[in-house]
Amino acid sequence: MKTYNVDLCIIGAGSAGLSLAAGAAQLGLSVVLFEAGEMGGDCLNFGCVPSKALIAAGKQAQAMRDASKFGITSTEPAVDWAQVKAHIKGVIAAIEPNDSQERFEGFGVKVIRERARFADARTIVSDSARVRAQRMVIATGSRASLPPIPGLDKIDALTNETIFDAPDLPRHLIILGAGPIGIELGQAFRRLGSAVTLVEALSALGTADREAAEIVLGKLKAEGVEVLEGSRVESVARAPGGVSLQLLSAPAGEAASAQSRTLEGSHLLVAAGRAPNFEGLGLEEAGIAFDKRAVTLSPTLRSTTNKNVWALGDAAGGGFTHTAGWHASVFVRNVLFKARTAADALAMPAIVYADPELAQIGLTETQARGQFGDKAKIVRWDFHDNDRAQSQRDTEGFCKLIIGKGGKILGATIVGAEAGELIASIALAMANKLGVRALTSPVLPYPTRGEIWKRAAGAYFTPTLFSPGTRALVNALKRIP
Repeated sequence: MKTYNVDLCIIGAGSAGLSLAAGAAQLGLSVVLFEAGEMGGDCLNFGCVPSKALIAAGKQAQAMRDASKFGITSTEPAVDWAQVKAHIKGVIAAIEPNDSQERFEGFGVKVIRERARFADARTIVSDSARVRAQRMVIATGSRASLPPIPGLDKIDALTNETIFDAPDLPRHLIILGAGPIGIELGQAFRRLGSAVTLVEALSALGTADREAAEIVLGKLKAEGVEVLEGSRVESVARAPGGVSLQLLSAPAGEAASAQSRTLEGSHLLVAAGRAPNFEGLGLEEAGIAFDKRAVTLSPTLRSTTNKNVWALGDAAGGGFTHTAGWHASVFVRNVLFKARTAADALAMPAIVYADPELAQIGLTETQARGQFGDKAKIVRWDFHDNDRAQSQRDTEGFCKLIIGKGGKILGATIVGAEAGELIASIALAMANKLGVRALTSPVLPYPTRGEIWKRAAGAYFTPTLFSPGTRALVNALKRIP
């Protein structure tokens, strides 16, 4: 066993671990990085990248069905699942070099492709290495969480780690969970030709702005996705055609009228939450407090019980790849440059990559009403009134801004094509503490979808701009030569 004494030891080469390793090494720190699985972690290999590649394939298939609105003959696409999988693998392969072991070794990082664990409060070990580090970081990511449903452990349920390698295109894909992952994959597989049923115990897209969520759900239902809300899975079993679920379903708020139903499909995909990868890490031996969601941390991501340890990304309850990158930045700011940046210092955007996309940042309308009541002002602009959207025959959705005292931007929701791109401008304004007036200032190219957030911001000032007082001011000023 080889012994290393370094400045920084990181467990996990996913988004958070790689971002930190690259930055720290290039700033002159000695770094050891452990990774037992694939470099790039869940995002590159089983999550963000393959899912977005699948979504892109589904979008092309749907475009063929919808071509008639542009004067082009619509046709039902012929989907070759083997070629779709090859497309997904090709996208991963194109990105892999950015996350490769060779690239990080080029930065000066010592990469050890073995499973690591804490031996004590200051030491991390693997089969061949023993590392003593001044600072240690847990960036081990997360995995699909399997709910405690009777019979689920007796079938070959799919997760995000196995769905993209399914031998055949599912004939009827049942998805447990109608959060972002379930919604995205459900629509994509439906567009590629699978029958799809989403089973959700509560409300589909339950944390999203309800008005926006209903637009997304309406599109999925129009395309043939069955969405079963308020449906609890009582048991799962094998069936001649694949899998059988016993459901107990009830309309919202009507538990007394719940009815049993049998649902059969060819494949079952579990997308009902995530759990951090803490098994076998030896957190107890290192005196690191944690629960089933995350390591117990201070606002700066430092362990509250072992001051030599930090956690980033999903291990810190992050949830998004861009959050993991931000966490790496928080570590660098605080530890290397002695700042005091809190992990929640910036609002994190959240995107549902469905069609239409649903993007949110900061507070939703419901949350703002709960905190500020009528003091929160809600302004909006619809894509129906956006000329680029009209030219693309894609006018579903809106931009909604949540404005607080003094014009402070409390949050925003955009639902519509390219919403994930459009929310970036609002994220920039919020990160730099710019008020709603700043969104009205840029001269934007015409026609673009980006005009929608400027129009929404302008709506905030419309009552004042065209008020009797302003008209009186203009009437007085017009007399001045």
